[in-house]
Amino acid sequence: MSGPLRVPGRPAAPGRFLRVDGVPLHVLTEGRGPVCVLSGGLGMAWFDWDAVAALLAPYRTVVRFDRPGLGLSGPAPGPPTLVAEADRIARLLEALGHTGPATVVGHSLAGFHAEAFARLHPDRCAGIVLADGSIEDDPRPRLPRGVRTAWAGAAAGLAAAAGLPCALGPATRRLIGRASTVGRHPAHPWERAGYRTSRVLRACALENASYRYQAAELAALRRGRPLPAVAVAVLAAYDGSESARQLRWLERQRALAAELGGRFTVAAPAGHLVMADVPRSVAQAVLDLTPTGRGAAAPSA
Repeated sequence: MSGPLRVPGRPAAPGRFLRVDGVPLHVLTEGRGPVCVLSGGLGMAWFDWDAVAALLAPYRTVVRFDRPGLGLSGPAPGPPTLVAEADRIARLLEALGHTGPATVVGHSLAGFHAEAFARLHPDRCAGIVLADGSIEDDPRPRLPRGVRTAWAGAAAGLAAAAGLPCALGPATRRLIGRASTVGRHPAHPWERAGYRTSRVLRACALENASYRYQAAELAALRRGRPLPAVAVAVLAAYDGSESARQLRWLERQRALAAELGGRFTVAAPAGHLVMADVPRSVAQAVLDLTPTGRGAAAPSA
């Protein structure tokens, strides 16, 4: 299905719906040139990439989408897995008619998805950018996956029954955003439409519950599926502090870049939501990764 997206009481949202693996995904495509996919971290939506997409659109065909249950996409059918998320990117590109290699930008949790996409679909990957991507050195989930995700789903159901998403969802999203940035960013008009729903709450709960299991999947994938010869960029957020935690994070990101044979870059001043604090750094990482013609030029701030 396709066409304008509407939420009662609001103007049509940008983009369209595409059914991928039975789920109506909200997809937004802009610009022209080589294809670049932007995928946000746990619980994030298409509009978190607005500033980056605007900088890239003159040089790239930019694809943004909401994972199941997030943003405006249909409900998640079940807990996410790493392989399913990597395959989802490939099938979404096919549904859009993009059959050639694409660059995938993964922020936070989606960094796992971007790397898995490269390893599982090497012919479809032109490169990956890990924007303050998640790192788990030795992920060892303690409970069976089904138990953990069942608990998360049940908790989300109880919270929804109590009306918590409507009452607290948008405010919670704003608090998390402020804690994850160093700059001041106004609320996005579509925050309230999505984050006040039980659909998004459940998707966030399932992503959080499956995090370590996805990390463990990636560790196993690294042992069995070599990374293809594609360009890799690791972009680490740095808030300018000299705290031991911040410096340790930079070293872990640097080590990840070395492990993947990629370029390491510090994005500063920035919190975890690098696309909000320093969108130009994220866009430039993409353009530097696969420069082509006009795309080699630095985007304006």
